Amino acid sequence: MGNSSFAQSNIPLKQNGLQRKDPISATNKSQDTSKTKTTDSTKSVTDTTKKKGSGLQAEVSIIAVDSQKSEVARNISHLYRGAKVKYQDFELSADYIRLDRNKKKIFASGIYDKTGKYVGRPIVIMGNGESPKTVDSLYYDYEKQEGNTYGIMTEVDGGYIQANIVRKNIYDEMSIYKGLYSTCNLPYPHTHFGIHITKGIVTKNQIISGPAYLVVMGVPMPVAFPFAFFPKPDKRASGFLFPSFGEDYTRGFSMRDIGWYLAFNDYWDSEIRGSLYSKGSWEASINTRYTVNYKFNGGFNIRYANTKTGIEGTSNYGSNKDFNVTWNHTQRQEANPGTSFSASVNFGTSSFFQNTGTGSTQNTYENLARNRMGSSISYGKVFADGKVNLTASLTHNQDMATRSLQMSLPNVSLNVSSFNPFDSKDRVGEQKWYQRINVGYSFQAQNSVSTIDTLLFKPGGFKKFQNGFQHNIPISLSLNAFKYFQFNTSVNYTERWYLQSTRQTIDNTAAGYKQRIDTVQGFNRAYDYSVSTGLSTKIYGMYPKIGKIEAIRHVVTPSINLNYRPDFSDPKYGFYQHYNDQYGNRNVYSIFSQGVYGSPSAGKSAGIGFSIDNNIEAKVKSKSDTTDGGFKKIPILQGLTFSGNYNFVADSLKLSPITFSGRTAFFDQKMNVNFNGTFDPYSVNENGVRVNRYAIKDGSLARLTNFGLSFDYSLNPKAAKSRNNNIDSLRKEMSGAGMTPEQAQALARISSDPNAFVDFNIPWNLAASFSFNMSKFFNSSTRRMDNQITSTLNLHGDFSVTPKWKVTFQSGYDFKQKEVVMTSFNIYRDLHCWDMSFGWMPFGRYRSYNVTIRAKASILQDLKLTKRASSGGSYF
Repeated sequence: MGNSSFAQSNIPLKQNGLQRKDPISATNKSQDTSKTKTTDSTKSVTDTTKKKGSGLQAEVSIIAVDSQKSEVARNISHLYRGAKVKYQDFELSADYIRLDRNKKKIFASGIYDKTGKYVGRPIVIMGNGESPKTVDSLYYDYEKQEGNTYGIMTEVDGGYIQANIVRKNIYDEMSIYKGLYSTCNLPYPHTHFGIHITKGIVTKNQIISGPAYLVVMGVPMPVAFPFAFFPKPDKRASGFLFPSFGEDYTRGFSMRDIGWYLAFNDYWDSEIRGSLYSKGSWEASINTRYTVNYKFNGGFNIRYANTKTGIEGTSNYGSNKDFNVTWNHTQRQEANPGTSFSASVNFGTSSFFQNTGTGSTQNTYENLARNRMGSSISYGKVFADGKVNLTASLTHNQDMATRSLQMSLPNVSLNVSSFNPFDSKDRVGEQKWYQRINVGYSFQAQNSVSTIDTLLFKPGGFKKFQNGFQHNIPISLSLNAFKYFQFNTSVNYTERWYLQSTRQTIDNTAAGYKQRIDTVQGFNRAYDYSVSTGLSTKIYGMYPKIGKIEAIRHVVTPSINLNYRPDFSDPKYGFYQHYNDQYGNRNVYSIFSQGVYGSPSAGKSAGIGFSIDNNIEAKVKSKSDTTDGGFKKIPILQGLTFSGNYNFVADSLKLSPITFSGRTAFFDQKMNVNFNGTFDPYSVNENGVRVNRYAIKDGSLARLTNFGLSFDYSLNPKAAKSRNNNIDSLRKEMSGAGMTPEQAQALARISSDPNAFVDFNIPWNLAASFSFNMSKFFNSSTRRMDNQITSTLNLHGDFSVTPKWKVTFQSGYDFKQKEVVMTSFNIYRDLHCWDMSFGWMPFGRYRSYNVTIRAKASILQDLKLTKRASSGGSYF
């Protein structure tokens, strides 16, 4: 049982038949004082005594907040209300303490107040690292360091051990009588689960028990032991992990997550688990966690699944083999200043979560709705007093729908902070114009591949990697011109190094002409540069008072720039080549078209770039906000930006599409709205191809080619704030230092348990988010431009039926597919020291339900009752 033992809660002394050796009432504190010297005080009384020749090796310190009575002849002190006694490492506080210095004994108890309630129970601290213990009363010989304790209650690794009588000797061994271990800290657990121990001995590493029996909800179970032995190690111990049982529609009866826990040391541990299904499917996983306080923590999980499909004996019978690997690592900044290392890896086959349901995790909805996986492992180092920053990373992105995979290993980046090469450290006064010239440098190296996930580990898969190096040197100059204008000019030079290039030809085969692309190994150099100069300013506009609005301010930020870039497809550069197709047409291509950093651009560019940014906000009077003179600023429109470019030297289509974007908020910033889109100034022909004819000549200023809109809103902002605070607090604790391994294990469970974020303090919440996107495309069947529209509405919320019952739901509607998206309902019941939850997915591929009753104590997480069922799909 580890260092825990089950028990029931403590029963008050009036009920359990125990007689306190020296009962006392708060309403009657009189004693025979004919032979005593009495001192009363309403203030704190302190007496520090050290008897010579009495055998005491340290001082006995006593404090009484209410009053103190002394029997001088017998050398006995009586302390009342907030009394405290300290001798060496032993500390005791209670509402009544009797100290007998001659016999070197202490008696302590609570008192009964005027309402008859027993208050001020003794609290004992032994000074040996144990947690404080609350008792009903005690006798203690502070010289021999032994005594009897009555009605003790203390916490042991998330559980609570209580006993009617406990006697402890100088060897830290305890004898208990009528003990009980429970997961509840109430005086008598209302959801009682525990083990009664009639008599027992508790040592540092073991518990030896006499007759013991199991009790559930106050009812003794027919499970008893004449004697028992429980190991109680002072560190984590390896042991068996209990499975859960259920039934799946496609895989049959199941025994899930059976395994073994391996506690290697205080720094790392592992769980090896497996799941078996009656129809032949199986799963296996190894989950390892590690932590070094004040330095780093993390963990990795490797999972493999063999899922049977179809009906045995038929042609469609087979199996799917899937795997998934996750790794997370966090390093504290103070552990190694100037150096950073982090990892977030999620890699595997695209069908893992679909074929295994949720891959034996708690994040059901998130995993089933997942359509991408990504990984990042990064290392960083700062040099030269922070002026040089080196980073190296491994990244991967995977589309689970198309199975496409992009992987880079490694990515290397070296960035040098921009500096002014013509400035002087000894300069006096303002900078001259040439001293404002700013220069920077960056270097990138990449080795990447783009393929299908099932082909990566096939023979020759790693030969598809492309690599390259890129240098970038930006030079800029910024000046204030004519007081109201900002002048900017820049030169940007980029050079790329590649170890391979491509050549394209046409082959005449039996099946017809086919294009062939050959990869040529060898070092190649490509470069390009561009020049830009521009002006920008700010224009402020104020509108007069309108109703309750005191003023409206409109800030317009226009900017214009001239830009030039040569035509790097010119044969003199050697970056582009050509071939003739079967019709004799000349096809020009870049030999670096498949390079990781692309190729220099073809076509000469000399044009004007322009953008206009708008911000509109109102100022209204506010009774609640007294800052800024009692006025409140309300943003009306933020970041409304239009931008584009006009290329003077282009043969046609000189004006680029005009992009726009913006955001706003309503209802006191409770609903955020974002929008974006593109206007095309040119018309299209009958084949949907852009032609060199302005759309305004056909009756429209421009064509709207795409538009996106999204918003989110919560009817109860306190709920969103509470959820964010919970998540932030959890992340801080997970990355903090000083946690015990048990706390780290408990927090890991909370991070994957939906119950952890069920806030019973928030009575209700209803939130919604909406996304809309429209794009134009040419419909070959109708021979016209049509709209492709996608829109989704998502709803989620919760409400408390009672202070202990919480109902949550999540659903939505896909307007394009005209169907309800994956919907789930959950009911949670707070059972104080237990949790009960019911989850239900009423329809769809993963329709299912599950019922779970679980102990909250982290050490008892395998003590749970689970019922799952599924009517279809792979999840149960």
